[in-house]
Amino acid sequence: MRFLQLHSLKKHSILASFSSSSHFVLGCWRALSSAPSTRPPPWSSKYTSLKSDRISGPPDSFINIAGSPSATMESADEETPLIHYLRPQEEGPQYTSDGTVDIDKKPALKRSTGNWRACYLILGAEISESLAFSGIQKNLVTYLTSVLHESNVDAATNVSTWLGSCFFTPLAGAFLADTYWGRYWTVVIFISIQAVGMIALTVSAWLPLLMGSSFNSSSTHRAAVYLGLYLIAIGSGGIKPCTSALGADQFDGADPGERVNKGSFFNWFFFSINLGSLLSSTALVWVQDNVGWEVGFAIPMALTVFGLAVFVAGRKVYRYKKLEGSPLTRVSQVVVAAVRNHHLKLPKDSSALHEVPSPNEANCKTAHTCQFRFFDKAAIVARSLSDEKGAASTVSPWRLCTVSQVEELKMLLRLFPVWASMVLFFAVTSQASSTFIEQGMAMDNRVGPFTVPPASLSIFHTISIIVGIPIYDAVLVPLARRVTGDDRGLSQLRRLGVGLALSVAAMAYAALVEARRLAAASAPTTSMSIVWQAPSFALVGAAEVFTTTGVLEFFYDQSPGGMKSMGTSLAHLAIAAGSYLNSAVLGGVAWATARGGAPGWIPDDLNEGHLDYFFWLLTALSVVNLLHFVHCSRRYRGNKTAS
Repeated sequence: MRFLQLHSLKKHSILASFSSSSHFVLGCWRALSSAPSTRPPPWSSKYTSLKSDRISGPPDSFINIAGSPSATMESADEETPLIHYLRPQEEGPQYTSDGTVDIDKKPALKRSTGNWRACYLILGAEISESLAFSGIQKNLVTYLTSVLHESNVDAATNVSTWLGSCFFTPLAGAFLADTYWGRYWTVVIFISIQAVGMIALTVSAWLPLLMGSSFNSSSTHRAAVYLGLYLIAIGSGGIKPCTSALGADQFDGADPGERVNKGSFFNWFFFSINLGSLLSSTALVWVQDNVGWEVGFAIPMALTVFGLAVFVAGRKVYRYKKLEGSPLTRVSQVVVAAVRNHHLKLPKDSSALHEVPSPNEANCKTAHTCQFRFFDKAAIVARSLSDEKGAASTVSPWRLCTVSQVEELKMLLRLFPVWASMVLFFAVTSQASSTFIEQGMAMDNRVGPFTVPPASLSIFHTISIIVGIPIYDAVLVPLARRVTGDDRGLSQLRRLGVGLALSVAAMAYAALVEARRLAAASAPTTSMSIVWQAPSFALVGAAEVFTTTGVLEFFYDQSPGGMKSMGTSLAHLAIAAGSYLNSAVLGGVAWATARGGAPGWIPDDLNEGHLDYFFWLLTALSVVNLLHFVHCSRRYRGNKTAS
């Protein structure tokens, strides 16, 4: 009997090992096949803990759970045997419970749509799009200074402004997705626009070869470059908010297992972004610096088209959310109705406020909260209507709104203090693509026999994220879960706070490095190695593991049901505002410190300036921002659902 147990254990161990090694390679193929797949990816914390526990546990328990008909389905916080994910599941409801539909607009079958089978294709498309976008972003400062001959301040400001535009346009893309087109078609249309921008940028790189070197940095050349860049920014508007929201839509929030996987999806979505960024920081930057900008821009163009093809290939397995009308209209109705009813007195009992089922509202009503009481006046039923049965349902929504509709506005208002804290955080992290690159240009970039392009140091930023996300998902989350009892390990707000604290450390270290670099530059025979920049990039990456991923999940989870794309666009809007804030601070510091003939803190020759003072300024602002966030998070109240 003992021999049979060990033999069975060995057989299942081989099966688990083979599944883990081949799972990623065959993921996209499985997503297009008809076989059901509900298991998490092999890299997730749930999968890893299951496999290790089953292999190391008693053989009898493994055999019983894997093969006994008496085995029952575990709850979301219990461990599920690995074999559970390797065979079709018959238990539970046949259709999703959140109202999603398939491509034919029929109720979505859980066995043939959504879950990780659909997310493989979304993540694959995101890797291609990220590789293409990062291939332009990572080395753009170098291109503007070396080819268009812009100054350090102008190049850093223009890059920050362009990045801000890339993350501002998602607000428009989210509105179109939630109101008219849906997430899938919004992504398809905007990836196509981004592809046109990539083509324009590639053509602009070839023009100097065709028309002579005098064409370089001419007004026509600059116009062609910025036309391509801002078409890419417009294309980003539909891609960034909708791919993450569409991926989250693939998990049924009413299913305990799928609800846990949704949180894991945001980790691996951010992982995919940075996997593409890693490849661009190494291979594409090298091609641009050593082969030429023509080829260096043509590769991202081809990758954008490939990403579009991968995304469209999954259209039959995606789950689609039904459109619920314009979210901005619903919010505006609450504001107008509250102003119109400002003279009415709020009832002591909130149950007297107007609440009726509506086809535009989610299946679950939102419970009334006591914050922002003024807007409750939008749901006050006038005495003339309360005496007449059914009269309230015929009143214009611009005069009378439901409690759930009022609470949608309150949800958005509660997000803004947290959103404001994220703006300065992203102003700090944008240094990795602007002033950090310029700092590297003033350092010794020889590492052994190699010459390292300054933009390639961002590989440490990307590696920090790629290594940090699996550690967070597979190690930190299970450990924190035992302490906090939260399925996520750390609560969403605590996760954001850790990232903000790490951003303080990143800026302080960058300031110390710059002070030492200036001291070394004053000596005639010494210079500081560019390798000293690596921890700066790594700390920024570690901060983003906690905050950038966390803010996507936080805004998606805490936004109203019909505004999920709008919710994720708020995260991108914070990135945009951070980039614009960085541009404003750079310009303000350059103007304030360069008066009276002084070189200022950020001159073209950094050896004559004090970039370290600029980094210390950001450090101080980050400390204030962290304290503000702690204050806001202690007062934050999450969303509640009415029974």
